[in-house]
Parts: sequence; structure tokens; C-alpha cells
Amino acid sequence: LYRAFGWSDSQPEFAHLPLLLKPTGGGKLSKRDGDKMGFPVFPLRWVSPDGETAHGYREDGYFPEAFVNMLALLGWNPGTEQEIFSMDELIGAFSLERVSKSGARFNPEKARWFNAQYLHAKSDAELAGILMPVLKEKGIEAGKDRAEKAVALIKERATFPQELWNLSWFLFKAPEEYEEKGVAKFWKGENPARIAALREVIAGIDDFTKENAERIVHDWIVAREYPMGQVMNSLRLTLVGAGSGPSIFDICEIIGKEETLRRIDAALDKLGRQAIG
Repeated sequence: LYRAFGWSDSQPEFAHLPLLLKPTGGGKLSKRDGDKMGFPVFPLRWVSPDGETAHGYREDGYFPEAFVNMLALLGWNPGTEQEIFSMDELIGAFSLERVSKSGARFNPEKARWFNAQYLHAKSDAELAGILMPVLKEKGIEAGKDRAEKAVALIKERATFPQELWNLSWFLFKAPEEYEEKGVAKFWKGENPARIAALREVIAGIDDFTKENAERIVHDWIVAREYPMGQVMNSLRLTLVGAGSGPSIFDICEIIGKEETLRRIDAALDKLGRQAIG
């Protein structure tokens, strides 16, 4: 066509990128592979003429820049160990000579990894801007400062923006239930009585910064030769309803002294001041 129209002098060079292959490597990637293995294949939500739908990367919480970065490294490599590229860096580094001739196997885990890297690199203010509408939806009034502290505490554990609430909800509302496994593991022996005593220690802390609260609680546990892990995880259970989570004293500082005491009291009332079983 270019020659027929007399455009040979301005004719571009054409090149094909390699096929995207299934994660197993056997054949080209298809929508069915995504349906079967639980990852999107289309950039955006897609609806076929007969009404069949497929979710997209955007709707699944992938950032555009993470998607582009991931896609660029399918069938091309920069010849270095670098994996995270801005658009300008990709433009500067790209060359057809480094495009592979063989098919590129798609790796859903690697796609998620790229998104996590971009999420972790975002500022606390940006992520708080994502979390704030979710808080409003749930009827929770919280300032941006608190939202920023919350995302700073949990963002390294997140892969997608929609996970921010699931990882931080206990920083905005008290637990209503307590994880059965955590209760069985930590609400036993002398731990309930120790938590009741520790509650009074916490009530007496005036400077409720995480550093000061941690030092006082740590010294109190050591002085009584209590098992550190048992006491700390019992305390965590009262604050978040589970035996795992971020640093206890980061949580205490964010929710504040009065809320910390309220949660301990609620757990003591609900779970009992004596060990169960």
C-alpha cells in the first residue's frame, strides 16, 4: 500500500512483538486462561456483543503505570537487572534488537508484583486519597492525617488499592469479634489476668507516643518475667481481634490511649478475665 501510494520514502519499519503465551507456556494466552486462573486478560472491562463480560486490569486495581511496565517486559528486556521503568525510561531503553523472537510466557504473580512495587512507592498522601472515600462509604469520619498514618503502617503488605481497607480497618473501628484461633492460642493461662494488670499500666502512661509506651510496657513485662510473646500477642488480640498484625505500639499511637483502654476493657468483658478452657 505504501508503494502503491508513492510513500516508499516515508514508509515505516514494521515489527512484531512475540506472542504472549499461557502461564504454563503451552500455547498463546487467551481469555479462558484468565477466567480459569483468576487473572484479567483485557486492560479494561470488556463486554462482548452477546453480553459476555470479562474483568480488566483497571477494574482489578492495577495502576496504569504498573500495567505498562509489566507489559513492556513481555517479549523485550533491557539487557540489565532493572525491572521498574518510568515511561521515559522505557522509551529511552527500548530497541528492537532486544525484542525476543520466541513467545513470552505471561506470569500472573509477576504482574501482581509490579503493582505492589508501584503501590509501595506511592506517597502516604496519595494512598490516603484512595482510602478516604472508602472510609466515607463506611460511615467512618477520619481526617486525612489519620488516614495517612494508617496507610503508612500497612502499605508494604498491600498489592492492590482495594486491600488498604482490609489491612487497616482496625485503625478506624474496634473489633466486634475475636479470631477463634488467636483466642485459643493467647487467651489462656495467666494471660487474661496479665492483660487486666497491663491495662492499669497503660492507663498510667501520660506520654502516649509509641516509643514511650513500648518502653514502659516492655520494662513491665521483663520485670515480672512474663513471656513477652504471650503478653504482647494477647494485647494485640484485644486491639485488632486477631493474633497477628502491624506493630502493637504503632496501632496504640494511631488509635490513641482512650481507645486502647476501651478495646482492652471490651475484650476483658467479652472474653473473660480468666483463661478459657
